[in-house]
Amino acid sequence: MCYDAIIDTRREANVGDKTFNILLLVILVVILLGCIVILVRSYIRLLNRTESLKESINNLSALNDKLRMDRHDYLNHMQIVYGLMELEEYEEMNEYLRQVYKELLKTGKAIKTSKPAINALLAAKSAEADAKGMEFLIEVKSDLKHLMIEDWELCKVLSNLIDNAVRALEESGQEKKKIRVDITETPEKYVFYIEDNGPQIPEDLQEKIFKKGFSTKKEEGHGMGLAIVSEILGENGGTIDLKSEEKETVFTVEINKHNRKGGG
Repeated sequence: MCYDAIIDTRREANVGDKTFNILLLVILVVILLGCIVILVRSYIRLLNRTESLKESINNLSALNDKLRMDRHDYLNHMQIVYGLMELEEYEEMNEYLRQVYKELLKTGKAIKTSKPAINALLAAKSAEADAKGMEFLIEVKSDLKHLMIEDWELCKVLSNLIDNAVRALEESGQEKKKIRVDITETPEKYVFYIEDNGPQIPEDLQEKIFKKGFSTKKEEGHGMGLAIVSEILGENGGTIDLKSEEKETVFTVEINKHNRKGGG
């Protein structure tokens, strides 16, 4: 009887050891899978950051080239204005100065923030819209000095929203196509308005376009990349709101000044 009891005890011990080993193996597999998921997400995030940084560098290079060209053209503009004044062609002189001032104003408004990457992005998008015959207005009422979100992440947000506005206008029948980017702030938040006079987004689709995987050819103009925008803002204490009417669509982005990814 004692021998049988010892055998049973050993069997129970073996079963217990096997159960423990299986449980330990499962835990290790779960931990390993978790580590793999974290590594993959970090790798994807790194790739996205690298891509965004490359775009920012290209935008900065383009802005620098434009500023150098503007400086080079300044003397030529003055010579033309002086020549028109000497000929007493005052109407043509006024018209010429109006066009020169309009071009200089575009660049000036795009370089008002303390963030070179944002300035370069706005200048690049302004040039792209202008090349497509669209009026691109920039109003900067904040230097974004205490912005907590990474510059490259904000560039991705603004780039997606502006590109969507451009696509929406390209697909619209509007004769005068307009985009306005308004950057301002309150004591608690930075606020970004991206407006266009493209087609209205139907009310039943306005919430869906922020969901991952959502796409529809009809709303392709306004819908591309909005899930990415929503995700970035969610991770950085920000929100996005949409108001779309017959003559105007406005995306409003708000980012808290003191809440970096859940931090204080």
